[in-house]
Amino acid sequence: MMQQYRAYLVGENGVFQSAEAFEAQSDASALKFAQRFTRRGDVDVWQLGRRVGLLKRSPAVSPEDAGPGNRPPHSSASFRSM
Repeated sequence: MMQQYRAYLVGENGVFQSAEAFEAQSDASALKFAQRFTRRGDVDVWQLGRRVGLLKRSPAVSPEDAGPGNRPPHSSASFRSM
């Protein structure tokens, strides 16, 4: 059964800046889905009133390191401002 989750982009000051609502079958799949947003900052993942986890910002990939076959995947999802 699919469950409702939210991924919150956490700003430098620790305040939520934006959010993305999505559905996932498990906490593990929700965290995997939310991982795509860590290029923008830390991401706090919640399922209703329960915190699932905090994903830390992933290191930026330089154009030299991301050769044609090594580019990070692009997400079609985007955060909505709060």
